[in-house]
Amino acid sequence: MFDAEILVAPVVLFLIVVAPLWLILHYKSKKQLSQGLSEHEHRQLLELAHKTEKMAERVETLEALLDQESPEWRRKV
Repeated sequence: MFDAEILVAPVVLFLIVVAPLWLILHYKSKKQLSQGLSEHEHRQLLELAHKTEKMAERVETLEALLDQESPEWRRKV
């Protein structure tokens, strides 16, 4: 009824080509994650943190101005 020989070629192909590549890429990505951030990524993270602080200050300033000019603005939003 079912011919097992049909599955031999795809299984062999998977075991010879796909499985080793899969394992290599998997453990390579695990290694990169365990090493942490690179110097460039760390610099980018610090830059983003600085920009975030500046944005937070701007939002606070805008909210203070809106509170002075239109004290009811929070209820309208």
